[in-house]
Amino acid sequence: MRDSEFFGHVTALAPGKVNLSLRVGPLRADGYHEVATLYYAVSLYEEVLASPRQDGAITVSLSERSAFTGVEHQDQMTGGTVPAQIPLDENNLAYQAAALLREALQAREAATLSFPGTERPSYGVDLTITKNVPIAGGMGGGSADAAATLVACSALWEAGLTKEQLAELGARLGADVPFAIFGGAAVGQGVGDNLSPLLTRGELHLVIVPASTGLSTPEVYRKLDAMRDAVELTADQPELDDDLVRAACAADAEMITTLMTNDLQAPAVSMLPALDDMMDAGMAEGAMQGMVSGSGPTVMFLARDASAASRLATGLQERLDVWAIPVSGPAPGARLL
Repeated sequence: MRDSEFFGHVTALAPGKVNLSLRVGPLRADGYHEVATLYYAVSLYEEVLASPRQDGAITVSLSERSAFTGVEHQDQMTGGTVPAQIPLDENNLAYQAAALLREALQAREAATLSFPGTERPSYGVDLTITKNVPIAGGMGGGSADAAATLVACSALWEAGLTKEQLAELGARLGADVPFAIFGGAAVGQGVGDNLSPLLTRGELHLVIVPASTGLSTPEVYRKLDAMRDAVELTADQPELDDDLVRAACAADAEMITTLMTNDLQAPAVSMLPALDDMMDAGMAEGAMQGMVSGSGPTVMFLARDASAASRLATGLQERLDVWAIPVSGPAPGARLL
């Protein structure tokens, strides 16, 4: 296949996620933690536009339509904050996803017989990302970029790969990537990449409040380990509450509010105490429950219905002058636009 045979461009979407529950177990030999989590995809999407290149290069840029372009990180040495921009080189997960897919396709070609002189495609691509999921906010925005890139480039390069095959590739990039490909709701075990999809009915409505300061996921996990060591607490093998899983499948918001939990909330709050005030404000404005999303610092609030979510978002914006975003779920996984 020649580059000229590729589509002019392809656009794909992939959802951000929240964790309705996140239980963290012991540290593994590979440096990761055992987790048991309930992933829930929400209607906040990353968008990736993939355009072919003749020279085989991979480039990454941000669309001017992006809601998020950078965030400050807390400096654990000084206690202050430092600006952190989205990398637009090989450190970007979208770049890595395109490179990984290209490598897999080139290996597939090398393993098959071809006629002498056959021109092989270059697999070059310009990736333009429109970021709508908070950066460094515990909602898997980078993983959604990778998932959307895999779907977009697979179509652009006419790879013919299934979602299952793309998810297998994506798992090499991070535990959240396979879930962003499938979307919906799922139980995640291992490091979060061992997925058990859930059959759901009905919708949940939430309000997402991004923070202006990001938190590093590895640093939040290290803080959790330190807090446990300080009280000589040994982490058990993590398990999800079966009632919570059933409630999520039935979109039973009342039951979920009594069972949702996040082991990373305490370390995240210890690093950014203002998160406690944010959760208190949400409850005062009528949220059913509030919790740090994943490793934070994004805070999510569960609302009774779409109208309640809209009122809650407005109330938080007026009370605290923050950006509060009503979302719903379960949202579909990565797909072509």
